[in-house]
Amino acid sequence: MTRRFLFVLGSARAEGNSELLARRAAEQLPPDVEQEWIDLTEFPLPDFEDLRHDSDHVRPTEGTVARLLDATLAATDIVIVSPLYWYSVSAQTKRYLDHWSGWLRTPGLDFKATLAGRTMWGVTALAHREEIVADPLVGTLHNSAAYMGMRFGGVLLGNGSKPGDVLADDAALTRAKTFFAQEAPLARFLYEQDVTA
Repeated sequence: MTRRFLFVLGSARAEGNSELLARRAAEQLPPDVEQEWIDLTEFPLPDFEDLRHDSDHVRPTEGTVARLLDATLAATDIVIVSPLYWYSVSAQTKRYLDHWSGWLRTPGLDFKATLAGRTMWGVTALAHREEIVADPLVGTLHNSAAYMGMRFGGVLLGNGSKPGDVLADDAALTRAKTFFAQEAPLARFLYEQDVTA
């Protein structure tokens, strides 16, 4: 299957630091790799309504939800691009992931089976020098990938608060050059990992 990257932009700011860092990393992808960029502020998702005990989910056929679903199913690599907001992903990003719960329960979609083996990545900018404060965001993406049976390429972290700050983070820009070239292991929950290794 030809690699196809879906970049899901979850910032409340256009061309924010997380997006700038993601675009630097994407510049390194081979030219034959397809890229689709979807900005969740331009294509806002409605609040997710949990219908699992009330009625069947129906596959959306039009609008933003359908576009995001189709793009997600078509991607071999899903890149969550979200700034660190209150130590986790942004509200827009969380809403996108919440919709996965509905897609999991949509008859005939086989959402989990389709995404199994594909790869999730993350890119985030944080306004803190200690990268450990991003652990909740990393955990959200890692555990989501583990639940779905996906691979997890990790999260590319950069430092920045004001627009464009991340472009002065030389270490992050250096990591961006090889970020998508690394091998992404199968994501596993911490309790599944071999503690004797």
